[in-house]
Amino acid sequence: MKIKEVRELTSEELNNQIYSLKEQLFNLRRKKAVGQLENLAEVKRVRKDIARVYTVLRERELGMSKEGK
Repeated sequence: MKIKEVRELTSEELNNQIYSLKEQLFNLRRKKAVGQLENLAEVKRVRKDIARVYTVLRERELGMSKEGK
């Protein structure tokens, strides 16, 4: 997920996205623990997506605008 795509979502959609990504991360960690996870980079990708969403929510909370970048 690109940061541009994240910024296009509404705050409610971002909160739903966080819930979905955290659920996905939980399942990936569970698979990793039992040795069923094939792509270990998937965990890193989901964690970064969660960080992107939290960053955009915080920017909106502070009234910052990063539309030009």
